[in-house]
Amino acid sequence: MQTIEQLLESKNIRVTAMRLLIYKFLAEKQVAVTLSDIENAFDKADRTTLYRTVKTFEESTIVHQIDDGTGITKYALCEKGCNCDIETDLHLHFHCNNCNETVCLTEHKIPQIKVPNGFISEDINLVVKGVCDKCSGL
Repeated sequence: MQTIEQLLESKNIRVTAMRLLIYKFLAEKQVAVTLSDIENAFDKADRTTLYRTVKTFEESTIVHQIDDGTGITKYALCEKGCNCDIETDLHLHFHCNNCNETVCLTEHKIPQIKVPNGFISEDINLVVKGVCDKCSGL
């Protein structure tokens, strides 16, 4: 099994204590998190360092950005083997209207969407909204 250090090195990311801590924080979460969530978890850390770490992870396909319609960008770790390619790697997200959490439904892939000639797809985001299993009690 690949360690976090090996994963970062394989993506040409310099291993630092803060990068390891942020990765571990994201790995422990079962839901997507906001930059504010990360800032609150590391309240003594420099905001710029936290932001740059998340952006570095996003650019290297370690995390992906989620627009769940709340107006606040959220982030979640990518699956192993993901390259966040809009042709092959997109999955559903579920946003709970009750607890306001957003989760990746990685087992539910978004089918390839063809756009008309002359249009260029840059991002595809599909969010299902409703009540999650924790809130529904089912």
